[in-house]
Amino acid sequence: MTRAVVIGLAETGRAVTRRLRAEGVEVLILEDAPPGGERYRERVEEARAAGATLVEQPSERGTLDAIDSADLVVPSPLVRVEHPALAAARARGVPVRSEIDLAAERTRVPIVAVTGTNGKTTVTTLAAEMLAASGRRAVAAGNVGRPLIDAVADDVDVLVAEVSSFQLACSETFHPQVAVVLAIAPDHLDWHGTYEQYVAAKARITAHQTPADVLVFDADDADARGIAAASRARRAGFSRRADAVEYAREVDGELRTADGTVLAAVAAMRRAFVHDRTNALASAISALAVGATTAGIQVALAKYATLPHRVALVGEAGGVQWYDDSKATNPDATLRALESFDSVVLLAGGRNKGLDLGVLAREAARLRAVVAFGEAAPEVARAFGDLVPVLTVGSMRDAVRAAAERAQPGDAVLLSPACASFDAYANYGERGDDFAAEVRSITVDGAPCR
Repeated sequence: MTRAVVIGLAETGRAVTRRLRAEGVEVLILEDAPPGGERYRERVEEARAAGATLVEQPSERGTLDAIDSADLVVPSPLVRVEHPALAAARARGVPVRSEIDLAAERTRVPIVAVTGTNGKTTVTTLAAEMLAASGRRAVAAGNVGRPLIDAVADDVDVLVAEVSSFQLACSETFHPQVAVVLAIAPDHLDWHGTYEQYVAAKARITAHQTPADVLVFDADDADARGIAAASRARRAGFSRRADAVEYAREVDGELRTADGTVLAAVAAMRRAFVHDRTNALASAISALAVGATTAGIQVALAKYATLPHRVALVGEAGGVQWYDDSKATNPDATLRALESFDSVVLLAGGRNKGLDLGVLAREAARLRAVVAFGEAAPEVARAFGDLVPVLTVGSMRDAVRAAAERAQPGDAVLLSPACASFDAYANYGERGDDFAAEVRSITVDGAPCR
């Protein structure tokens, strides 16, 4: 019988254990830091009921003994590549596989895999909707919430998967028929160590593609272009430049393929900020490669609403619009959000992930004021120096009220923190919800935000 060691019992470890036990594989789970709580206890009970063995806080000797008897090691996405179990597996020649490797080995339908720094979830879900509107049964899975290895059992025509740098870092066999590389910018350097290692992890999305496969990439991004240049797959780029005739692009208010085929009119999109148009191109080109139609693409773009916490309008009053972009947890995401507005009061801060917040000053000309909050508030203030008025506050309530005092008719108030939320919130969603609640609680120019 095959023996597998699964490292970590979060949602990915749970899904891998469930699948391997169903296949008759003997599973030993190593959980270095049991989190406790009801959800963890449920995972423990499920794993044990399935016949898996769980070892919590294993000793170094126990970890090495587990690897000595293993035929396969599957780390959860946040397990570092230098973890002792992985080092021991490589030294002993025991195969290490990411969950996405296992999923790709088991599926019988094409996989469209999406990576990059920002926009992954939007492109993943939008591509799936384009396929569905074209009559192709598609499901979005992976880092969007549902493990890809669970989705391989679905009765569908295409799997569309968001894959993170954490998942890709330990991948050894992952082979999507369509890989999508969006723009790459510094992020998660506290985990990867260097930007070069971060980019190298992203590049693994195309490592096992062949000339029969397709790599869709952001032609305006140097790192994405570099990954494409080294790939064996057929390359299909997209660009914001209307004169980039070799790539899919926007021309005269239309999204077009490289050969000039009209995909959709920008005016017919439900929302068409700058990053929306870029995401639409990436989604459309990847969906076309696995059977989407231009009619289906147009239907999806006319209906698609932004996902929560991604430049989502949460209030409007007195000529001021309030946007929740709490998902912007790195400076590049904030810069991309700012591109779509002429005059902004920006709310930024939280817990910096070791990134250079100084790049935010590139868009200083668009900013009426900045409200800085959280652990990184001093860094936010230093980023702008004397370029923009910066007010530092201690809470989201104070941030919203300070923004309301400074915003003028025609402005956008944008929560786009450029930082993680973990200094004050469980996640970016909770932070965005707090912002929206505070927006609803105030009155701007005598008119309630709604």
